[in-house]
Amino acid sequence: MEDEPAENISGGDAGGGSPASFDSAGSRTRAESVVDRLGEQYWQKRYGGRDGFECLVRTILSQNTSDVASQPAHDALMDRYGGDLAANLADADRSELAETISSAGLYNQKSERIVAIAERILEAYDDTAGFDRFVREAAPSDVRETLLGMNGVGPKTADCVLLFAGGRGGVFPVDTHVYRIARRMGIAPADADHEAVREALEAAVPEAKCGFGHTAMIQFGREYCTARKPACLDDPDACPMADVCEQVGVYPETGEIVDPADAPEAANVD
Repeated sequence: MEDEPAENISGGDAGGGSPASFDSAGSRTRAESVVDRLGEQYWQKRYGGRDGFECLVRTILSQNTSDVASQPAHDALMDRYGGDLAANLADADRSELAETISSAGLYNQKSERIVAIAERILEAYDDTAGFDRFVREAAPSDVRETLLGMNGVGPKTADCVLLFAGGRGGVFPVDTHVYRIARRMGIAPADADHEAVREALEAAVPEAKCGFGHTAMIQFGREYCTARKPACLDDPDACPMADVCEQVGVYPETGEIVDPADAPEAANVD
């Protein structure tokens, strides 16, 4: 897999959403304190308004690959099939679609899934506008359940559609960065699976802060808290979040890194 770009595509001026300001005084949980600090370090935003089906397709393309690989695939797909996207993809020749998105990897599997989902959306909602209304207006639990019933859509993909297209508060998608950092910092149980991390964060972070908490944590994971060599490993003072981090599974004195679930101190982290 290619290296990720330096900036999370959902952050910065070009990353969608709109700048927002949130009070960081009196955080009620450690997780909220961490999110507030990440917001000060990077950005505070409100998300929503993206086309629901395009967001779904884009997130499928990003699975098991990096933004470096998935962004060109998304751009090529939109160039070829844009307009009435669901109708065009439902009628797409699968080998042609696979070639179009080849930079994203697993292109045969992804093209098959995208065509099947496009067909399903047209059947259930008539067009992408109908699907957009469903994503924005139906109960979040119903939207999530429906999305999870689509082949190739997992919890992170469903939650990204709810957040970036639906603009739903209280949705904290858990990707590989969020999963690693939340457990490493001690704001989610060290032995939690992805769904348990999501539940812990959504319970501890105010609804309006979950969106930028997700995107800013990804940025922090790229710049500082990387999987193999977090900044604190070489210099305890190099990480801007060091004073709120439990360093579960990270041992600067020995240079060792283990999964938080395998850390001896994990049993003592709430």
